[in-house]
Amino acid sequence: MTSATLTERYISATIRSLKPDAQADVRAELEASIADAVEARLEQGETRADAERAVLTELGDPGILAAGFADRPLHLIGPRYYLTWWRLLKVLLLAVPVSVLGAVALGQTISGAAVGEIISSAILAAGGVVIQLCFWTTLVFVVLERAGTDTGETWNVDKLPEPMENSGGRSELIAALVFLGIAVGALLWDRFRGFVIVYGEALPILDPRLWPWGISALFVLIVLEAVFAIVVFMKGRWSRGLAVANTVLALAFLAWALALLLRGELINPDFLSHVAAVGGEEFATGDAKAAGEGGTFRILAVLLAFGIAIGVGWDIVDGWIKAVRARRRSAVGGAGRGIGWMP
Repeated sequence: MTSATLTERYISATIRSLKPDAQADVRAELEASIADAVEARLEQGETRADAERAVLTELGDPGILAAGFADRPLHLIGPRYYLTWWRLLKVLLLAVPVSVLGAVALGQTISGAAVGEIISSAILAAGGVVIQLCFWTTLVFVVLERAGTDTGETWNVDKLPEPMENSGGRSELIAALVFLGIAVGALLWDRFRGFVIVYGEALPILDPRLWPWGISALFVLIVLEAVFAIVVFMKGRWSRGLAVANTVLALAFLAWALALLLRGELINPDFLSHVAAVGGEEFATGDAKAAGEGGTFRILAVLLAFGIAIGVGWDIVDGWIKAVRARRRSAVGGAGRGIGWMP
């Protein structure tokens, strides 16, 4: 029994994973193409052994060649589905894990769990969701890739995005200053006129003991926010430094609000007592601490804290997104000026 040649071994390794009815045709095609390539090298003076080895090496891995004959993809997700998969996965990863983390943390906080348990439970839940999202989303597109199913998403020029406007524009400055002005007006109205009138007298929502020093700290933050908005407008674009400054201001407000809320010094205890009386909830005493110990108000305090944290978190993320976009636009503009046909 003679040993098989390299060509016979190569062809056998190639066709063994193909369907039986296709193996004979592929064998004949490979034998002919390999023989022609070997003959061409022999005419150039190579020995048969060297020519055969060189031809088979150029053909590459038999498994890859067989996949080409069988039209079988050797990737999980190819270019046909990759962008759709990536866009969907980014949307899911940006929204779902954060929502799960917040929901778990909120539930654990309301149930009175320890800080370590709240953090660990929230992180573990969000991490598990990330793994599940990546696995199942990828699996769906792997199946679509193998089945050759059309996702129904076809690109056309109508899907081109609009050019991004300058993130440091006049409209953003006006909106920021108007919002800050409304905030100042609301604070003054709550203190001197009152949003809630009880028996003809104003009942402030914020604790009157915050005046003057606690509210003064808030007014300082509001002024700094106004100055920051003007600086962004003057520069015309966001930068890493501005994103850092925005983060610092946002965290300063978060620290101010949460510190007062946790000490029971943010909301007027008389206002809480009035709400409790209207709602039928009894308190042993009328002070803020007793109000905080009531089940309903404890839940409301937790919801308020989470609401403030979510707002601050979004403000921070939005600032960094604008900074990254501005940096990318600057890089694209610089690259465009280096190309002859670009303006």
